[in-house]
Amino acid sequence: MNIKVFDTTLRDGEQTPGVSLTQQEKLRIATKLDEIGIDYIEAGSAITSKGERKSIKGIAQQGFNAEILSFSRPLSVDIDYCLECDVDGVNLVVPTSDLHISDKLKITRDELIQLSNNAVDYCKDHGLIVELSAEDASRSDTDFLKSVYLSAINHGADRICVCDTVGILTPDSSFELFDKLNEDINVPIAAHCHNDFGLAVANTLSALKGGATEFHSTINGIGERAGNTSFEECVVSIDRLLTNFSTNVNIHEIYDISKLVARSTGVYIQPNKAIVGENAFAHESGIHSDGIIKNSATYEPMTPELVGRKRKFVIGKHMGTHGLENRLKEIGLSVNKTQLQQICNDIKELADKGKTVTDVDLHVIADNVLEINHEDRIKLDELTIVSGNKIMPTASVKITFDDEEILNAGVGLGPVDAAINAVKTVDAFSDVELIEYHVDAITGGTDAFIDVIIKLQKGDKVVSARGTEPDIINASVKAYISGVNRLLRD
Repeated sequence: MNIKVFDTTLRDGEQTPGVSLTQQEKLRIATKLDEIGIDYIEAGSAITSKGERKSIKGIAQQGFNAEILSFSRPLSVDIDYCLECDVDGVNLVVPTSDLHISDKLKITRDELIQLSNNAVDYCKDHGLIVELSAEDASRSDTDFLKSVYLSAINHGADRICVCDTVGILTPDSSFELFDKLNEDINVPIAAHCHNDFGLAVANTLSALKGGATEFHSTINGIGERAGNTSFEECVVSIDRLLTNFSTNVNIHEIYDISKLVARSTGVYIQPNKAIVGENAFAHESGIHSDGIIKNSATYEPMTPELVGRKRKFVIGKHMGTHGLENRLKEIGLSVNKTQLQQICNDIKELADKGKTVTDVDLHVIADNVLEINHEDRIKLDELTIVSGNKIMPTASVKITFDDEEILNAGVGLGPVDAAINAVKTVDAFSDVELIEYHVDAITGGTDAFIDVIIKLQKGDKVVSARGTEPDIINASVKAYISGVNRLLRD
């Protein structure tokens, strides 16, 4: 069975506290959603603002394969704004629980059905596709809920949606609810689950087994409170775990859309998040690394490449010699068994002190064991910063590159940005991309030592580097130059 995917990242996802997307960001995300095969895109809520309507209309006019919808209450003013945006259809949201009907709307059940039907009529008279979503459906009287749906269908509703608005369903109750609704409803049924109890994905999968043919989700599971059904977790679970179910999504592009949404919204993805978290395909344990090297299926339920990822072996106290040897080969070092064991022991000793072991640390440890001394091609001789609340941060540097003295300057949003920009003007840095920047204060107080850890990429090579100084600017530049020296040696 082919399952349709309704993406609400641009509406429900944007309701995540602190998230506000620009028109350009919304269009960029919508474009990617269409490219990867999303069936329905809820581009926003037209009633929200003039700027929101401009964003929705801009998406609707792109000619995407996906159906473009706007959220709408069962009010003509909302629907008129949707029409103004040239959308294909509306996600018409109607509260159906007695709690919402009596306490929020302060009307009767009969009045609610009339309100819903009038809205459906108005939408259909104006050529709109209607997906009728019952808000708080999971706390509604099931017989009344069914009557709302059937009445709306008689008035022309094209699809209906069950909203678990406060995430109170369980997998068992989700299956039962959808199975019961499916007995009498002959239009597509969708599941819209929230994650208040961490069950959104499980409830969605149970809904599909119960007869739903569509589900609502957001990229990375973002949304108000605990978020919505996680798109990537649900799509991959359907592909890998549910027999005879499929979607139109190109799952090889999942990691790309996840990163795009994370960057655009500023919502951090926890490292251990399924599918897209940084640790999802990372291995440190010696037992796991050994098994992965022999057969990846031993400790991975899918290949990382399936979802656009790459496997990585993490350097740390739990790693074994097999994983370490594999990592050393990746960076071009060949060692014998004695040297391998010594490098492993030195890494464990460092990690036991609470230190994060980076690629730079690994190189230093390996160099010491192998008695290799590298001469850095780039050296920082001088760094001067001018900054303040009334002037643009400016930096000047004197660098020695292959024995040639170079003077450069740069400006930035802050002193660290200015310093890095000044350093980047050297030719050796031209094709190096800074992909991660992390700062920790090692000790307390304003005089604390600052530990800066960065990741740099050049082509398909990625290295970590660190700099530890009392001054965050010096620590950042030190880490940056250290990483580039590492890249130049590889």
